Amino acid sequence: MWAEFMRLPNRYVAETWRELLHAEGVAVRLVVPDDRADEGDLAPRTLYVPDSKTHVAREILRKI
Repeated sequence: MWAEFMRLPNRYVAETWRELLHAEGVAVRLVVPDDRADEGDLAPRTLYVPDSKTHVAREILRKI
């Protein structure tokens, strides 16, 4: 299962967080809300991580 980890304002910010978490070994899934998909890169994103890795992702955020 995937757990919602954070909501991000656009694609650029979401990709930055995805790269950071992925570099630390945390799988990431970015989802665009269906009603906002036509906005392209400016649409907000929701970042999901596996349930078993939420504590790892929180620890990474704490260290930043």
